[in-house]
Amino acid sequence: MAQTPIQRRANEKFARREEKKKGKPTSSLPVKKEKSPISASWLFFFGFLIMGGAIFELLRLFGLF
Repeated sequence: MAQTPIQRRANEKFARREEKKKGKPTSSLPVKKEKSPISASWLFFFGFLIMGGAIFELLRLFGLF
């Protein structure tokens, strides 16, 4: 049995009301860019410490320092 226009409008109204109760689906939400837990300046600082130490160790091994 086909829907009448009155039934169709009532079903659409009900569907909209139920969708509001459930919230928006995750596919329609904007994607948030995740932040790194450590800032770029700290990464640079730790990289400098590690690479600088490695360079000084290599210089010490080859007798240049």
